[in-house]
Amino acid sequence: MSKNKNLSKETRTIHSGYDPSEYYGIVNAPVVRTSTIIYKDLAAYESPDTKFRYGRYTTPLVENFCSGLTELENGYASLVASSGLSAITTALMAFLKTGDHVLLVDSLYPPARFFANRVLTKMGIEVEYYDPKIGAGIEKLVKDNTAVIYMESPGSATYDVQDVPAIVKVAKKYDIITMLDNSWASGVFYNPLDHGVNLSILSVTKYINGHSDAMLGAVVADSEKIFKQLQKCARDLGVCAGSEEVSLSLRGLKTIHIRMKEAGERALVVAKWLEKSKHISRVYHPALPSHPSHKLWKRDFSGCNGLITIVLKPYEREAVRQFIEGMEIFAIGSSWGGYESLMQPQYMEQYRSAVKWEEKGFVLRLQIGFEDPKDLIADLEQAMGCLK
Repeated sequence: MSKNKNLSKETRTIHSGYDPSEYYGIVNAPVVRTSTIIYKDLAAYESPDTKFRYGRYTTPLVENFCSGLTELENGYASLVASSGLSAITTALMAFLKTGDHVLLVDSLYPPARFFANRVLTKMGIEVEYYDPKIGAGIEKLVKDNTAVIYMESPGSATYDVQDVPAIVKVAKKYDIITMLDNSWASGVFYNPLDHGVNLSILSVTKYINGHSDAMLGAVVADSEKIFKQLQKCARDLGVCAGSEEVSLSLRGLKTIHIRMKEAGERALVVAKWLEKSKHISRVYHPALPSHPSHKLWKRDFSGCNGLITIVLKPYEREAVRQFIEGMEIFAIGSSWGGYESLMQPQYMEQYRSAVKWEEKGFVLRLQIGFEDPKDLIADLEQAMGCLK
């Protein structure tokens, strides 16, 4: 690969994470399935410089993937985990201990909230949620024992964009570790480490893999010190990823830029149509001027993904059921970032505590896939026939 630093990130991402000369010219890194690694002699076993020691720690394939991911996120080094949630929990465990206080954004991924409420609290860690719109005002919530500020931007379901530079400024003032779930932008439309965040967390399952066939998570660190602490915790917890999942995600990494750009363009077509629907009271998509965080999104992000959240007008439950089950292309599914269009109910009142959820209608998250937007709109329109 050329060392030309003037190459675009899209070009660098395609050509990072592998070296064909290491594999007889084979263009894709081979899948490495191993537990045991043989040492050539005792000196190699005892040497701290021996890179590959055991399959759980790392393999050439994992190194290939992490190299590409680190390039994508402009980081120091990356670590992979078996899922996005595993990446989140590992990052939190690495920098929190009994007696600490952690601030988590109220619009975070719900399973991360469950982990905080069910596990961190049992460890004697004080958990507090904050309004995603807080910005520099987060300083009022900082305590002497605040160890971590956890962000997700745009946040889950409502896509609230946080003022990351303002929050990071406060964190650095008090020597607080900052983390940001960057799955929405997936390193393509936003790089939190460039804005002073210590750890970027990614659900690789989503856009990086992109084909709905693997579970994987990752954490990208901004420095050697941060990475070593993260890596130590991951090894203590036994965190690792399967070879097949890493291989599939390395494949996805090569096309992520073009897929995300296309997904965003298609989603905007659908989102603008949805805004005009008489059946919908609210459309959440940060690229729409009507979104409360649109100005911040426009300031910090270079594009959008394929997620849209809609709030239906207050229809009866049976009408909502008929609408959802009347879809011919959209299927009910929990994930996003793949090639297929999905929808998932969102029970927002269960997932917000710092800011009470006030919307009255049924909430649905739409994942816009790579079907023709005209077909997706037609599918939504025909299913809306039951909303009366």
